[in-house]
Amino acid sequence: MNFRHRRQEEPEINLIPFIDVLLVVLIFLMLSTTYSKFTELQITLPVANTDAQRDYPKEIIVAVGADGRYAVNKGAVDGRSIEVLSQSLTNAAHGAKDMVVIISADASATHQSVITVMEAARRSGLNQITFATQSTPK
Repeated sequence: MNFRHRRQEEPEINLIPFIDVLLVVLIFLMLSTTYSKFTELQITLPVANTDAQRDYPKEIIVAVGADGRYAVNKGAVDGRSIEVLSQSLTNAAHGAKDMVVIISADASATHQSVITVMEAARRSGLNQITFATQSTPK
């Protein structure tokens, strides 16, 4: 016969699963958090330092004036709607989809007018977009 007293095992808390869950929640929160730093930035567009100007063999230059008027390849566009601008871009592309759209916007042009050019390029099937800037004086 065994007369030893059995010790009751003390309950033990396993922290490893708890730490794993906390790390997963922490990673999820870090990835899904939006940072609102845009309100703190003071920016002036579109001046930039460029090393060399690129030459695109197949390019469409869209000029955006300060008053919201558009010109495609130095030809004025009659109207300011997305549909009219999209039709002008389609005509300038001559059916090619590998054309590069260069947006040359005035520094005081509205953000909406630049977004209108980007939306018109998307509707025309032109996916390569770049922006023209001027170099800062030295």
